[in-house]
Amino acid sequence: METNIMDMFEEGKVLKICAPMVRYSKLPFRCLVRRYDCDICFTPMIVAADFMRSNKARDSEFTTNDSDRPLIVQFASSDAQTLADAACVVAPFSDGVDLNCGCPQRWAMAEGYGACLINKPDLVRDMVRLVRNQVAKPNYSTSIKIRIHKDLRRTVDLCQQAEAAGASWITVHGRTADERHQPVNYNAIQTIKDSVSVPVIANGDVRNLRDVEAMHRLTGVDGVMAARGLLANPAMFSGYEGTPLQCVWDWVDIATEQGTPFTCFHHHLMYMLERVSSQPERKVFNSLYGTAAVIDYLHETYGPVQD
Repeated sequence: METNIMDMFEEGKVLKICAPMVRYSKLPFRCLVRRYDCDICFTPMIVAADFMRSNKARDSEFTTNDSDRPLIVQFASSDAQTLADAACVVAPFSDGVDLNCGCPQRWAMAEGYGACLINKPDLVRDMVRLVRNQVAKPNYSTSIKIRIHKDLRRTVDLCQQAEAAGASWITVHGRTADERHQPVNYNAIQTIKDSVSVPVIANGDVRNLRDVEAMHRLTGVDGVMAARGLLANPAMFSGYEGTPLQCVWDWVDIATEQGTPFTCFHHHLMYMLERVSSQPERKVFNSLYGTAAVIDYLHETYGPVQD
């Protein structure tokens, strides 16, 4: 089923979105968070040039199913035509593409991807425009995810250029490319929201439903995106303070049904159980190897979900 993302933005409603996370926001995890009030999911960032160059890359990087909607595919690219070509490939199986203009990792910046693009507004404008022109689905969204400049006027200019080129919506991580653990700049997000007419999504330090509500109240944004908060508690958007046992067993069911590689299966459980496990328990759990051993441990330590 195709979804018009723009129809989801309603006055007074805050969309809850699962961020693109390398290695983690893949199909099984997206299936899990969708059970707990996540409105839109992103794929992990995919390098568009590699995606177009290799069948193997396409098979390994992009996996979906009929229930995995609404879905936004995020690409890293430094070339407009490559991005447009990649968008055309995934368009039949998704509801929009997003250009990563926020990844601060050195390898991405060295390749001309990610946060370095916030300093190339003309290129971002051209990439957005070409995707809009070449994807033959009128309701298909084209968005960008950015970090902010120290000089906020440059960020506003970038966003306004992207909007003029046809960007459907903009996600703003409220830190500069150099910042990691500094507080999120709510004022900057609000300024950007007030400077464009397209919807704005806020990202950064969202770890529970109260943070979602606070972000909306402080910035007026149309949606809130979470990353690490959802890893620690995939049921966060449903209002749970910690991962409920039902969610843990839901993950076991989804991961085993979809044949999730053990490392991914195990790592997600490490995140989910971190807040409720003692240090000795974490040491034992983290050393387990094999799906059967993990499931046995969960049964012995936490038991089944009670009706």
